[in-house]
Amino acid sequence: MFIKRSSDAIHCLTADVLRGTVRVMYTNGSVYDYTNVSRRAIANLMLNTNMSLGFWVNANCKCRRVSYTQRYDAVPTV
Repeated sequence: MFIKRSSDAIHCLTADVLRGTVRVMYTNGSVYDYTNVSRRAIANLMLNTNMSLGFWVNANCKCRRVSYTQRYDAVPTV
């Protein structure tokens, strides 16, 4: 599911509840894939439209059990 809300640090993110994965695109152009994210936390993000994306990523993607991979340093210009 694609999620876009107003955030100073995060441009948008996509989340897969079944796999427990999240891809985050930050406003500086960096793209990270997070795996082993709590499925309950992903469902909570999808249901609560007022939740801050930055707060959610810091609380649920940047913890010990979650692993990450950086995909891009910057968005390529077309």
